[in-house]
This record gives sequence, C-alpha cells and structure tokens, in this order.
Amino acid sequence: MIQLRTWLDVADNSGAKRVHAIKVVGRGNAKYAEIGDIVVGSVRKALPSSPIKPGTVVRGVVVRTRNAHRRPDGTYVRFDSNAIVLIGEDKSPRGTRVFGAVARELRKKGFTKIVNLASEVV
Repeated sequence: MIQLRTWLDVADNSGAKRVHAIKVVGRGNAKYAEIGDIVVGSVRKALPSSPIKPGTVVRGVVVRTRNAHRRPDGTYVRFDSNAIVLIGEDKSPRGTRVFGAVARELRKKGFTKIVNLASEVV
C-alpha cells in the first residue's frame, strides 16, 4: 500500500531517484494506492544532469510494493521496495528503460509499454 508521504524509488532512467507521494489519482477519495494505480509525487532526489529537478511534481504508476498484493488465484506477490515508473499525461513512460521486476497486473491496467520495457515480469 502506498499512502500520503510514502517514499518511493523510481524504477526507470528518467533521472529522478526518489519521490515523495502526494496523492492517489483516479480512485475517488482513496487513501491507499496498489500496484497499477497512478500516484502524484514530488521529486526529492534526482541526478544532477537530468531534466527532472528536485521539487518537480510528477505522475507515476506503482510497479512494486512491499505490502503483499493478493491475486485472484489466491497467491500473493511482494517486493523488496516500493517503486514507481514516471509517466506522462498520455500514460506512456518518461524513461526508455525500466529497472527491476514489475507485477503482471500492469498489463490489465493498460500499461503494456512499461511491461514491455521491464526486464522481468512477476
């Protein structure tokens, strides 16, 4: 579960490294975001040469959570860190590479480009 003020790692090569979650988008008045939900966040750490500077407000899709996510078949998937991939207004990734594993629930939510860029789909 991702909620207000959660620190998130950025799992792409857009230039941002850490993001501070501000709001869950598209789920009404939801307090928590799950895998595949869109989150608004503020960049807290970034590479010096990147176009994204600290303090920039960005949107990202949650690709990994430390809290276990239950699948319809009864299995659970859990990751070592909370991570997002930064996206644009058209839901396409801002980076050209995605690092680490991502959950396959992203394909159902319409983020096939992120699934295709990922090195491993769990």
